[in-house]
Amino acid sequence: MRPILLGILAALFFAVTFVVNRAMDLAGGSWIWSASLRYIFMVPFLIIIVLVRKNLRQLLSVMKEQPKSWLVWSFVGFVLFYAPLCFAAAYSPGWLIAGTWQITIISGSLLAPLFWVSIGGKRVKGKIPLKGLLMSMIILLGIILMQIEHAQSIPIAIVIMGILPVLIASFAYPLGNRKMMEICDGRLDAYQRVLGMTLASLPFWFLLSIYGLFTVGAPSLQQSIQSLIVAISSGVIATILFFMATDLVRGNMQKLAAVEATQSIEVLFALAGEIIILSLPIPTPLSWVGMIVVILGMVIHSYFSRNKKEPVTSTINA
Repeated sequence: MRPILLGILAALFFAVTFVVNRAMDLAGGSWIWSASLRYIFMVPFLIIIVLVRKNLRQLLSVMKEQPKSWLVWSFVGFVLFYAPLCFAAAYSPGWLIAGTWQITIISGSLLAPLFWVSIGGKRVKGKIPLKGLLMSMIILLGIILMQIEHAQSIPIAIVIMGILPVLIASFAYPLGNRKMMEICDGRLDAYQRVLGMTLASLPFWFLLSIYGLFTVGAPSLQQSIQSLIVAISSGVIATILFFMATDLVRGNMQKLAAVEATQSIEVLFALAGEIIILSLPIPTPLSWVGMIVVILGMVIHSYFSRNKKEPVTSTINA
């Protein structure tokens, strides 16, 4: 049950991303700076945390073993995850992005066959957790009910520009996260892994920043402060909480899918944040029904995951 609770808490802090990114866009800020500044601002905080824990040398040692793998999967897990989300904020409101992002519940489960697991000493391909996937579909149904009336009022062009980038992000984030767990093989804790992936993704964020300087100019002070808030809340606190949760169930694809399913709660937190901060209208009755279905799906998903008598297996690099 602890991984589920950590996942829900991570969802609360992740929700800040959708609300603040939308606020930055409404204020005229570019998605380029919303994306790059978050990860640049994350670095000093994470370095301090890892230094205090006296684990920086170990992290650097592990990163030196497979530098190319760190660059590739950090790019997938962080750059292809967050840049598309920020881009989508320029075309869709935060609640719609948060709702679409819940497709990661399905995406995470569908990635299972890409990984090898060890069961009873045998090396086999991972299987899609059908029962967990069914529970995820209940959650997804709730998300659809929450958003259906709002989505009908959005022009099709905006819907496409808002949805496609999020779909890319929904596969990139769990894929990059799981691949890095394989590479680390339990040798690094969540703080080290987040710092390592952030450092490995910096070259890409610097390139994007240079592009931003020549195309949209430097970021405003307001956007810089808002990006700092996102960096601390979503980038540091939420990411570490989520990685801690996934580390607890590393190698068990069904329980891993259950942890990733907790991120469906983000839409509830994002909706509340937009109502309070951005004066979003109170949801319709159908949307409230959707919220109830989401919560019910979470409870059922957690129950089946907790009571599943299945040994935790070790993920093996393909």
